[in-house]
Amino acid sequence: MVTRSVLKNSKRWIVKVGSALLTDHEVGLNKALIQGWAGQLAELRQGGLQTVIVSSGAVAAGMRRLGWRERPPALHHLQAAAAVGQMGLVHLYEFAFQAHGVHTAQVLLTNADLAHRQRYLNARTALRTLLELGIIPVVNENDTVVTDEIQFGDNDTLAALVANLVEADVLVILTDQAGLFSADPRIDARASLIDEANAGDPALDAMAGMGSAVGRGGMVTKLAAAGKAARSGTATVIASGEEPDVLLRLRSGEPLGTLLKPVTNRMAARKQWLAGHLRPRGRLTLDDGAVKVLQTAGRSLLPVGVTAVSGEFRRGELVICEDPGGREIARGLINYPAAEARAIIGRASDEIESILGYVDEPELIHRDNMVIV
Repeated sequence: MVTRSVLKNSKRWIVKVGSALLTDHEVGLNKALIQGWAGQLAELRQGGLQTVIVSSGAVAAGMRRLGWRERPPALHHLQAAAAVGQMGLVHLYEFAFQAHGVHTAQVLLTNADLAHRQRYLNARTALRTLLELGIIPVVNENDTVVTDEIQFGDNDTLAALVANLVEADVLVILTDQAGLFSADPRIDARASLIDEANAGDPALDAMAGMGSAVGRGGMVTKLAAAGKAARSGTATVIASGEEPDVLLRLRSGEPLGTLLKPVTNRMAARKQWLAGHLRPRGRLTLDDGAVKVLQTAGRSLLPVGVTAVSGEFRRGELVICEDPGGREIARGLINYPAAEARAIIGRASDEIESILGYVDEPELIHRDNMVIV
C-alpha cells in the first residue's frame, strides 16, 4: 500500500514544472521560483535523491520575447515561439543550478522518441548516465519540430513517460494550484483539497478544471499523466510550486498537495509491461552458469553466458531467454541487434569493441530491462 512515506524513502523523482507556474503573471519566466527550486533540488541531490526536471515554458518564454500576449493558434508560430524561448529557458535553469555547483543537461524529447524501442533505450541510457554522474537533466518536449503534440500541452504526459523511462519512484507535478480539488477552486469557493486518491480513478476527472492562457494542460492532463505513471508503479504528487520549500517539505513527508497512488507496485507493473505488452522478436539460449546468475543473483545478462541466438530483432526489442533445455527463464529488452548479438555471444564484455568496432553497453540485457519468468 503506497503512502506518503514513498516520498521520504524514494531514490528517484521526476519534477514537472508547468507553463502557468513558470511565467511571472504570464509576461515572462519567474526567475525567483526557478532559483528556489534549484536550491531545493541541489539540497535533495546532496541527500542522495536523483531528480529529472521536465519543464514547460519554452513557448511562454518565446511569447514574452516576441511581445505576444496571447498564445497563437498557428502551429508555425508556436514552433517559432518555442525555438526563441528555449534559449532563455535553458539559460535560466543553468544559471540557477550553477549557483549551487550543480551541472545540468538539456534533453529534448517527443512522445515518438519514447514509443520507438531503440530510441527509448538510447534516451534511457543517456538519462541514467547523466543521473549517475550527478547531473540534473532538464527535459522538454521538442516543441520546435513536433506536430500535433504541441497542441495539447503534452509535457504532463511526457513527464509520465520519462518516469517510466528512468523507473522513477515519484512524479511531482508542480503547478499554480495547491493540488486537486473537489471542484475548480477558481469558481467554487466550497471546493476542498483532495489529500489522497488512486491514480486513474474515473471519479477524479469531474473535479478537473481548465488550463491557463499560456499552457494547454490543466488538471485534466495532470490526472491523465498520473494514470500513465501509475502503470509503471510510480506515485504522483500534484502540488503548488509557489509553496515555500515545497520539494523539501514533500521529501520530509509533509501532506502537501494531492497524492495519487498506483494500485500496482513498480516491479509488478514493469513485469506486466515486459511480459504482456510487447511481442518477443527472438530467443537467446543461455548456458547453465548464466541461468543460475539470472535466477539467483539478479544480475544482467552478459554475452559470455549466451550460446545461441535465433530470430531477427533490432536493438531495444523484446527477446526470450531460455535455458539449455529450451525452457523460458526470462525476457527483456536487448541492447544489440541480432547480427551483432550473434557476433559477440560467448565472448567477454571487454571484447565487444574489438569485435563490433564500438561498444554500446557491456550487457546484452540490463537487469533493469529484464524480468524473470
